[in-house]
Amino acid sequence: MAGNSSRRGAIRKDGTKKGQVAGSGGRRRKGLEGRGATPPASERTKHPAARRAKLAEKSATNRGGATGGRAGGRPAGRKAEDGPEVVLGRNPVVECLRAGVPATALWVAVGTDSDDRLKEAVQRAGDARISILEVPRSDLDKLSANGLHQGLALQVPPYRYAHPDDLISNARTHQEPALLVALDNITDPRNLGAVVRSVAAFGGHGVVIPQRRSASVSAVAWRTSAGAAARLPIARAVNLTRTLKDWQSKGVTVVGLDAGGDTELDTFDGKGPVVIVVGSEGKGLSRLVSETCDHILSIPMAGPVESLNASVAAGVVLADIARQRRG
Repeated sequence: MAGNSSRRGAIRKDGTKKGQVAGSGGRRRKGLEGRGATPPASERTKHPAARRAKLAEKSATNRGGATGGRAGGRPAGRKAEDGPEVVLGRNPVVECLRAGVPATALWVAVGTDSDDRLKEAVQRAGDARISILEVPRSDLDKLSANGLHQGLALQVPPYRYAHPDDLISNARTHQEPALLVALDNITDPRNLGAVVRSVAAFGGHGVVIPQRRSASVSAVAWRTSAGAAARLPIARAVNLTRTLKDWQSKGVTVVGLDAGGDTELDTFDGKGPVVIVVGSEGKGLSRLVSETCDHILSIPMAGPVESLNASVAAGVVLADIARQRRG
């Protein structure tokens, strides 16, 4: 047995081993080599970002008319920063379409039971030349918790913000003293939408919001504004304090709202160019913004209420200024 050279692992006369040996012999070396930098998410075919990009491209192609039947488009994921937003559920979708919220696609799950809301959503989307895409129910399931989409979803594109300088230009175009509203620390999109609605109702020329730590023009804000967001310019300021100081240099009076203000609404003259700065109920005006204001305005109240909702306070002040200007 000791002389049997055919056994496993025996040594040949030339010094090499016979039979199976450890190691890959270089066969796995290629698998260990680097593959270069990871491509962007939008270029990875199985990544949600790639599917969103593909759907946006398809929606833009189909924008010219509504389409029926099964389409190759897939619903986008949840709203990313400054990316498309998806509104889920029959009531929210119908409300958005009634308010004229701009949309690029209406998704209807295959096999969805029809009712008045679904019929109205499809009718309004068709009238607005919004693409109507039929998709598997599983696609909408991925976008909502517990499948609470009711077989209907609406894609809303990112809002196109104006530049703060455009708001002053808008007032000059109307040959009127500027009437603007700036929102500081407002994070509820419903408050944003309500303020936009009030500004439009009382002859204002625009709204400015900070780029960070602020509510954005989402589908909720669109819906609350009752379509006013389509008619009134909304700007984003990289630095709200700097924007207010720039407007001051152009002759605009900056007035902050606060219950403990040194000036009462009853005595304030709002006939000149003015920007009303509204803070949140909890935080109020930030320190730098408050220090920038020319006046801190308070609203006289008869009852024991300490403060008003931000959008309500803005509406009260705007209505009084509009009254002064009519007089």
